[in-house]
Amino acid sequence: MLPLLGLCLALPFCAGSLEEAQSWGDTSEQVALRVPRQVRLLQRLKTKPLMTEFSVKSTIISRYAFTTVVCRMLNRGSEDQEITFQMQIPAAAFITNFTMLIGDKVYQGEITEKEKKNGDKVKEKRNKTTEDSGEKGTETFRASVVLPSKDKAAFFLSYEELLQRRLGKYEHVVSVRPQQLAGRLTVEVTVLESSGIAALEVLGLQNSRRQGSGRGQDDSGPPPSTVINQNETFAKVVFKPTVVQQAKIAQNGILGDFIIRYDVNREQSIGDIQVLNGYFVHYFAPKDLPPLPKNVVFVLDSSASMVGTKLRQTKDALFTILHDLRPQDRFNIIGFSNRVKVWKDHLVSVTPNNIRDGKVYIHHMSPTGGTDINGALQRGIRLLNDFVAHNDIEDRSVSLLVFLTDGKPTAGETHTLKILNNTKEAARGRVCIFTVGIGADVDFRLLEKLSLENCGLTRHVHEDHDARAQLIGFYDEIRTPLLSDIRVDYPPGLVEHATRTLFPNYFNGSEIIIAGKLVDREMDRLHVEVTASNSKKFVVLKKDVPLEPRRMGNDVPGSPRPKGGGQEDPNHLERLWSYLTLKELLSSWLQSVEEPEREQLRQEVQALAVNHRFLTPFTSMTLKSAPRTETPEDAYGTPAATGPETVMQSLRGAHLQPGPALKEPYNPRIKVSKTSADGDPHFVVDFPLSNLTVCFNIDGQPGHILRLVSDHADSGVTVNGELIGAPAPPNGHKKQRTYFRTITILVNKPERSYLEITPTRVIVDGGNRLVLPCNQSAAVGSQGLEVSVSANAKVTVAIQGNVAFVILLHLYKKPAAYQRNHLGFYVANGQGLSGNCHGLLGQFLNQEARLTGLGKNPVHPSVPEAGERSEAVLEVKGHQVPVVWKQRKIYNGEEQVDCWFARNNAANLIDGGYKDYLAAHPFDSETTFGPGTSRGL
Repeated sequence: MLPLLGLCLALPFCAGSLEEAQSWGDTSEQVALRVPRQVRLLQRLKTKPLMTEFSVKSTIISRYAFTTVVCRMLNRGSEDQEITFQMQIPAAAFITNFTMLIGDKVYQGEITEKEKKNGDKVKEKRNKTTEDSGEKGTETFRASVVLPSKDKAAFFLSYEELLQRRLGKYEHVVSVRPQQLAGRLTVEVTVLESSGIAALEVLGLQNSRRQGSGRGQDDSGPPPSTVINQNETFAKVVFKPTVVQQAKIAQNGILGDFIIRYDVNREQSIGDIQVLNGYFVHYFAPKDLPPLPKNVVFVLDSSASMVGTKLRQTKDALFTILHDLRPQDRFNIIGFSNRVKVWKDHLVSVTPNNIRDGKVYIHHMSPTGGTDINGALQRGIRLLNDFVAHNDIEDRSVSLLVFLTDGKPTAGETHTLKILNNTKEAARGRVCIFTVGIGADVDFRLLEKLSLENCGLTRHVHEDHDARAQLIGFYDEIRTPLLSDIRVDYPPGLVEHATRTLFPNYFNGSEIIIAGKLVDREMDRLHVEVTASNSKKFVVLKKDVPLEPRRMGNDVPGSPRPKGGGQEDPNHLERLWSYLTLKELLSSWLQSVEEPEREQLRQEVQALAVNHRFLTPFTSMTLKSAPRTETPEDAYGTPAATGPETVMQSLRGAHLQPGPALKEPYNPRIKVSKTSADGDPHFVVDFPLSNLTVCFNIDGQPGHILRLVSDHADSGVTVNGELIGAPAPPNGHKKQRTYFRTITILVNKPERSYLEITPTRVIVDGGNRLVLPCNQSAAVGSQGLEVSVSANAKVTVAIQGNVAFVILLHLYKKPAAYQRNHLGFYVANGQGLSGNCHGLLGQFLNQEARLTGLGKNPVHPSVPEAGERSEAVLEVKGHQVPVVWKQRKIYNGEEQVDCWFARNNAANLIDGGYKDYLAAHPFDSETTFGPGTSRGL
């Protein structure tokens, strides 16, 4: 995809891009005089589509944000080109509109109901997209179109979100990542708060939205060219850097996140109630209350996959968190792998000695074994329940379980649904579970449901230098509970369709928000009653709140006016109510297990979303008034045409179906060999110098990760493959089948890069994380690493020009019960791998082999001649292995190879046994063979 290629090309040629953008003229002569070696590439760069404008306008009215993004591009080339518009949007946002202008043609988005048959499939796909989106709390909207030569295109994207209050501040984040220097770049944010704006601040541009602790974080101030105008209830912030200022920030056009934080003034103890045209919203955020004592159990994953940075940063964060516990709190610590280890057999009070002993216990935790998530949760909940049951606690308290893990359940109970049911039954609403998923390999969907079903929150923490701050920041949000068992009541005859009114806890710095409809629009007062528990008493707040309609928003210049179908200007409180209601319906759908209930919730979501123009998991967006271009037929995940297409968003993402697939890039260096691991999985090893091909099978287990190529210490290359299970075909001799569902590649030289390949997407992470869908052709490259995707066919990875792998995509339109979408791994070029290379395939690369026991023929044939025995003895690497001749199909069945087959799971052929080739995690580079043994990541 051209924007991704542009990202890779922008770094070495930013000087040329900058001068071109400044003068809009021909600067090739000036640049060529300076850097003559780059003339040819600069000429190519000049024909790249030019972004003439990238602007974002947000209007925030009573915490509810309307955002519109405008991107204008020009095709300067002499040929038609595919251009791509992409924008990171907050995970909590709903897209409300998308429009394209291609030349003089307009393509307008229309939101409609999605067919039920695609619902579950889309949900699963979008969940995966979210986990792989790169930035925490975001996903990437992407739209591609073919733009004729010398023509212009404009993209308009609108989305809405309700800002959440965390640590006493609302935060609005705008992604400024145009992927190139933009001719005109503007970010304009308007804030309108009738109760008054307090403590507004604009942060320096952030390269990541991974939240830290909030403790004096980022005091660098606003980015250059930022202008702030503010009075008591209104603020306008404009960021408008010139091309020169953009280049000083980031020469590749990825400036970062533009972040505004603020709070509002609060006076009433009952909260702030706003009314407009029959809708109301109630904001409740009391302060100056004594904190509730908390009973907290910290449950820490100490399995083998936590080795290194993850465990060290988690320990450092817990050391800080323990010091933040209050004297009235009680706590305990659990470490778990395949065994569950409890520090104390009961909760202990917060004393200097107990804090010191707890830190010592954490310090001595060492990574080993598997991951018994169910056992650890059960033990932690039992500790909390036992403490509350057997102690006469004078003050009311809250019981919290903070659960940290980096993986999936691999020991004890591993069935997700049983873990969820066991946890919910044990907690019974008395224990709130707050989960933290660390790194890229965690089962975040499981953690999300654990928290959702047990009155908690979840957070995905990325494994980097800031992980400690992220963990502390998450704990800071829940460190001070002020109220528990909160209930908000309104007169039943006066209020209808109210959102959730029961809340298990209220934490200092957060906010409770309720929205609903008023039965009588003319009423002037509303009786509100809030009941809750505080540390020493039962709190009851009652008040008759005067209802004064708010006219702000629609009368303010620049406020959003997304009309549709002749409707009047939008009511921002009606939008807020529909947003909150949709979020709660989707949350209920996620938790529900009964199909009739799920279907009822799905229909409610569809009706509300279509009526209010929200893109959800159960609605789609179609671009209309555009002729279709010719598209390939009978393809898996058919690439989109230039014309009307479907846009889909689920609980965690939105995207436009990809545009016409680019032609497969020609690369004469890549020639696939027979050496491969494909199918069930069947392994083939080619010995070209010996004119021999050997094959063997490995009967793996679902969830196991196999080491395929292990050369971390020398060439810096590691390849692992994760297995997925499927039932065996009927009348077969096997009980189950296994396929590769994920291939992970770690490249350590010259710089570390991570690749994760599945049948649906490729993640390339070498500092800047890219997610490439497999149903679009694309190519990216940097620092000696080149990745090429041929749509729905294969992924080619070239490393340093002397190592290349090809991963085939096996996709099924209508898979049988024993079929799964999976991958095939082929070694195209292994010359750059060292003699110490190991792994199930790697140990045979650059080796020689010969056959004995065939008799008359002195040449070692790959196929026995007529009258010869079909059995022989293979000699390779000092091993003598009985083999038998057979035929095997590779390359999606397109080619048949003759090979000598080693029976019994390759016993005596491979070094060691099956268990020696099991990796602890997808990017595990450790190996037990060879002089270059590595201890992994």
